[in-house]
Amino acid sequence: MTPHQYCQNKAAASGSSFYYSFMFLDPVRRQAITALYAFCREVDDVVDEHRDPAPTHAKLDWWRQEITRVFDGTPTHPVGIALQEVCSHFGLARERLHEIIDGMAMDLQNSRYADFSALQNYCYHVASTVGLLSATIFGVSNPRTLDYAHDLGIALQLTNIIRDVGEDARRGRIYLPVDELQRFGVPEANILAARTSDSFRNLMAFQTERAKTYYEQALAKLPATDRKNQRPGLMMAAIYSALLRKIVQSGFLVLDRRTSLTPLHKVWLAGLAWLKG
Repeated sequence: MTPHQYCQNKAAASGSSFYYSFMFLDPVRRQAITALYAFCREVDDVVDEHRDPAPTHAKLDWWRQEITRVFDGTPTHPVGIALQEVCSHFGLARERLHEIIDGMAMDLQNSRYADFSALQNYCYHVASTVGLLSATIFGVSNPRTLDYAHDLGIALQLTNIIRDVGEDARRGRIYLPVDELQRFGVPEANILAARTSDSFRNLMAFQTERAKTYYEQALAKLPATDRKNQRPGLMMAAIYSALLRKIVQSGFLVLDRRTSLTPLHKVWLAGLAWLKG
């Protein structure tokens, strides 16, 4: 198995919506974005699959060293080997890859976020960084496109947080800002016990409006000259916006179930966004 085949298998196995946005890319960019996504899956799996902080930190440190080897030309992991070629070809920034690892490490250090400023910093590390690297692979001719990629990353991560409130709570994590829980009168105990209430629905409506604002900001910042190149990101925005609407239509039943779109629906949304782009 070649390094790029390994990355392809890693990406396909995840079942993520991101995979649908790769389908329409030319082979070189599809291979590159798949390698980047496989890297994200590898470091995310380190945190999700290991509960003991010490060995988990050690494994994340190993990945930091592997990124150094990527840029030194001596990677050892299949994903690192694939990334070496991608980083060289597309000029990906080393610090962005390190920031992704730092974001994953935040999940070992924090299970709560005091306010949106703290949560926004987390979202930057685990999502905006990926958006910035992805946008570079897709093609950037106007620096303002990076502002679009930053905000789209925040929007996508906020949607993930809204969708996964219950699942995250079962892992002992609550990403909704503590001060906003207090403002809307939603005790942590209710979330941990999966108790939906009018107060919780009001809180989630507030989170949803914030996510929508980030989608709108992102799209407003995307220069027309780069819109065609950035169609994969627009496809993700279409898929996740549809997911957000479905969550709203459910009455924010996210504490005891996971809302999702069918693969066929995702393909349809992706294809429509590609044609409109």
